[in-house]
Amino acid sequence: MSIREKLSGNEAAATALRQMNPDVMAAFPITPSTEIPQYFSKYVSDGRVDTEFVPVESEHSAMSACIGSQAAGARTVTATSANGLALMVEELYIASSSRLPIILSVVNRALSGPININADHSDSMGARDAGWIQLYSEDNQEAYDNLIQAVRIGEHEDVQLPVMVCQDGFITSHAIENIELEEDETVKEFVGTYKAKEHLVNKGKPIAMGPYDTADYYMEHKYQQNRAMENAKKVIEEVAAEFKEMTGREYSFFETYQLEDADYALVLINSAAGTAKETIDKMRAEGKKVGLLKIRVFRPFNRDRLVELLKDVKYVAAMDRSETFSTSGGPVYHETAAALYPEATKPEIISYMYGLGGRDVTVASIESVFNDLMEIEETGKVGERYRYLGLRE
Repeated sequence: MSIREKLSGNEAAATALRQMNPDVMAAFPITPSTEIPQYFSKYVSDGRVDTEFVPVESEHSAMSACIGSQAAGARTVTATSANGLALMVEELYIASSSRLPIILSVVNRALSGPININADHSDSMGARDAGWIQLYSEDNQEAYDNLIQAVRIGEHEDVQLPVMVCQDGFITSHAIENIELEEDETVKEFVGTYKAKEHLVNKGKPIAMGPYDTADYYMEHKYQQNRAMENAKKVIEEVAAEFKEMTGREYSFFETYQLEDADYALVLINSAAGTAKETIDKMRAEGKKVGLLKIRVFRPFNRDRLVELLKDVKYVAAMDRSETFSTSGGPVYHETAAALYPEATKPEIISYMYGLGGRDVTVASIESVFNDLMEIEETGKVGERYRYLGLRE
């Protein structure tokens, strides 16, 4: 039976980590994720978990410690943001290529510089190709639910990959919302006990971890990682189905909102989806056929499902909160455009950069994007395909 509670996104994340009772948490504080290990360290000191808490001197060290503990067969978690995630990048590749299902709670924050501590997605999007499964969270409830599901996804024998669960810094991490928590025993039963088939302290079956990979084998190992990411697609849906049975809350690769008959649609991730839904309600009341495709799972990217969901839409705005400096758009745009490109019939797609460094995303600004799409249809002129939303002159 669910428990009604009021929690910030950070406390919701810490609660999910507590309920899975990991063997190890190694962490270093960084705004705005600091509260997650702070809350968790109190759970340790209060005896509410059996976890070994390892305070370290940097985020690079935090992920290094996580790799060591997970390689030794211990369920391991951590949390970070922004520059902290960037400092981990070298180790992110080690974790994924070593097939270690570490759980990382990411509180999205702009990468410096210039120095900025507010929400955007430059941190996790900068690590999008590091071989980690990536789940994104619109609100506190989804951050909590995603973390619980992440354990089952990453540890599945057909996957064995690390998982990062992302939420927007301050917007959700520090905002208190109503949330439904599951009973501790229910979560414990759902995630199960981690039993690594191979690990460094198994004296009956010694293994090497992180050996030099010659050119004769490196490609095959990358292909194996690729297959594991492909396998994750099926596992993500299986875990979501079990989670729905347990909680009544439904998840998939994407969430749609008023998309079934929409002529104009947004594609985006995380907290801006809430603002988009409010905007869509307003414009639907005015008779405008607008809708939303929210990406929950960015890695692996489910191309086929995205194409199916957008097949009847005429105009799409792919919205990014992370600048790639490709001068042609951000990660959400690139993935969406690449997915749609082979199709004989596809919507017109425009790239929008929005909300960088915590810039406000309002109903009015989202409405202006839909109005831009309608203007393209009315005039027949696409104009600039790569646009900044709300940019001062």
